[in-house]
Amino acid sequence: MKRQPIARRPENGIALIFALVLVLVLSVIAAALLFVSRSETWASMNYRTMTQARYGAESGINSAANYLINVYTPPTNTGADQYANYTQVTPGVPIPGSALSATVQYNGNLVALAAPFGNSAIPFNYSYVSGAGVRKGFADTATGTIQTGNDTVNYTTYATLISMEQLTVYGSTKPATVQTWLITADGNISNILGSQVELSAVLEQKPVPTFEYAAFATSQGCGALNFSGGGSTASYDSSIPLGGNGLPVIANNNGNVGSNGNLNEGGTSTTINGTMSTPATGVGKCSSGSVTPWSTSGNPTVTGGIVQLPQTVSYPTPTVPPPGTTNLSVTKSNSPYTLAPESCVKDSLGNCSYGDISVGSNGTLQLAPGTYDINSLSMTSSNAAITIVPDPVTGQYGPVVLNISGSLAGDANNSNPLSLTGNGIANQTYVPSNLQIVYAGTATLNIQSAQTAASALVYAPNATIDLNGNANFYGALIGKTVNDTGGASINYDRRLQKELYTLGNWQLDSFTWKKY
Repeated sequence: MKRQPIARRPENGIALIFALVLVLVLSVIAAALLFVSRSETWASMNYRTMTQARYGAESGINSAANYLINVYTPPTNTGADQYANYTQVTPGVPIPGSALSATVQYNGNLVALAAPFGNSAIPFNYSYVSGAGVRKGFADTATGTIQTGNDTVNYTTYATLISMEQLTVYGSTKPATVQTWLITADGNISNILGSQVELSAVLEQKPVPTFEYAAFATSQGCGALNFSGGGSTASYDSSIPLGGNGLPVIANNNGNVGSNGNLNEGGTSTTINGTMSTPATGVGKCSSGSVTPWSTSGNPTVTGGIVQLPQTVSYPTPTVPPPGTTNLSVTKSNSPYTLAPESCVKDSLGNCSYGDISVGSNGTLQLAPGTYDINSLSMTSSNAAITIVPDPVTGQYGPVVLNISGSLAGDANNSNPLSLTGNGIANQTYVPSNLQIVYAGTATLNIQSAQTAASALVYAPNATIDLNGNANFYGALIGKTVNDTGGASINYDRRLQKELYTLGNWQLDSFTWKKY
């Protein structure tokens, strides 16, 4: 039986259905792409506003740091804001919102300065009875705005005192107050994608050894340090017993030098047995418009290489009491002449006080432990000598501090406040802190290293120091310019890394941040 064909069904509408489905799929893809694109745009805008808010917070941090470093005066032992008004707390009180603890309080609370922005967890207070000026000064500085196109970034800041102590700074007659602050800043931007960032940093000024280098020059120019004629550096440790020859045990290392400017070194045998530290950069010949770290002639060496300092090193001008008016001349006829606190002319500070002291032919000046405020010290003969001696009462060696003024009106020695020639100085202890020469002026100091026992510290950050002779010098030198052109070897006492401190530069560190 023959099968009949099935009738063809109509299919005219199927194409329309496929077209609609395809349009729907394309619409979903387009919407997804638009959503992704918009999300990327919003994410980018969010990142931008977050970055702007962080920049605002950084502005608050730096504004607060600028106020604390340059405007604010820490508590002292006199006046209204006294150090004694604060309480030291051990082991410390936790600072809200921080992992740090504060070891200083006032009236049972944390010590803080603020441009308040609603953090009620911090009891903002400051002990100074007239502290409204301090608080207002901080608030005016540590709050502000930054315009970024059509948007405004606002920042507010508070600073909490973490620690505070007093330190006797080298060359000063008054203790300095050393503080560490935690600065917290809030930066926010108010727009459709508003952002808020909190940034914290620690502002601190650490005590550092005053004499960190065998020689340091504060000048920022060329030839701030000059070594030639076989001059060199090395090191020793005065806490170690002397060698079999009665001299310190010398090591050809750690004879580091430094400068805010350039080291000019010449001669084949001239050697810095250590590093040269400087903020100067670049290479090649040094000039006033382009100060390089190291310029040479001949074949000198710096065994430890060049160390890049992050900033210039600042040595404060020392406080030198005014000298006396009684002059002293030491000659063969009155030698040895001993100066000691028990028998000298004293000033109002209780220091031995003289005008010009000169040591002539065959004269010997002996200096017992004590502080001497003088106008000038000179040796006028090649066979004159200055020697450090024990205390006549205790029999013990100790620091001899020579505060040289060079300031008496009409005195010819003002232009030559220190001239140690002839047999130079003798410090048989080889402990350089047993002879400290402190000078605040700008004249040239002449030092002869003619004896094997020439051991001293020279602190004259504004002066030129000329080290003459070719014998060993044990200790350290700080001057505006330091010249060792006679072949002397400067042997640095490594023990100085642990004594005679000054304040280092302020620094910001320990940055943390979070976004709200």
